[in-house]
Amino acid sequence: MSYPFELEVRQEIVKAARLMHSRSLIAGHDGNISVRVGPGKLVCTPSGVNKGFLEEKDLVLVDLDGKLLRGGSEPSSEIRMHLQVYRKRPDVGCVIHAHPPHCVACTLVGIRLTEPVVPEAAFVLGAVPTAPYATPGTDEVPRSIEPYIATCRGVLLERHGSLTVGADVREAYNRLEALEHVAQLLFLARNLGDVPPLSQTQVEGLKAVVTARGLPWGYPDSKGSPGLTDVIVQKVIEKLRDGR
Repeated sequence: MSYPFELEVRQEIVKAARLMHSRSLIAGHDGNISVRVGPGKLVCTPSGVNKGFLEEKDLVLVDLDGKLLRGGSEPSSEIRMHLQVYRKRPDVGCVIHAHPPHCVACTLVGIRLTEPVVPEAAFVLGAVPTAPYATPGTDEVPRSIEPYIATCRGVLLERHGSLTVGADVREAYNRLEALEHVAQLLFLARNLGDVPPLSQTQVEGLKAVVTARGLPWGYPDSKGSPGLTDVIVQKVIEKLRDGR
């Protein structure tokens, strides 16, 4: 496996961090980015630094246990979440944690991003599960994402933010932007009315296009999502079956 040059990685991290800040995907000291630069080595953002003012010299080098190898600051307090991904996913070269507002808002009211509501999401994201709430900066966070990170390109963190992964900084960042865009679309659409899911025929057609391009189909199956009426009927049947 080849690794990128550390100098180039530092430049890419700073660019992405400043983009995240300028596009309100993070605020204050929020968010963190890490990138593999060698066997068991990561360059990552430090703790307590506003990413809008981040410089290459601020970044730190750590091992896969989170131990500081080089740098004048401690790594991000959420480095354990990044390490969990790298241990499970040898294909991942970059991990980005952000606090995109529409994504967080969706987790507050239980809106899920696990279905192909808009076709573009199928090409970039696939299904994005929501990990249950975990106390930030603790071992609860890496444990909360463990069931989802084996195959997912992104995970929502309940009341906390998002996690996106990629082969490099640009891929992980593009997935972050796409994730917030889909969440924003759902937020706007739900304020206007019900959001009908894609039909089974539409999902099958989308799957054919995605796989024809050599991309993975990032959803559990190719069945269309149930409509609102189907969900209500199913709930009624369950209650009758249970005698309620």
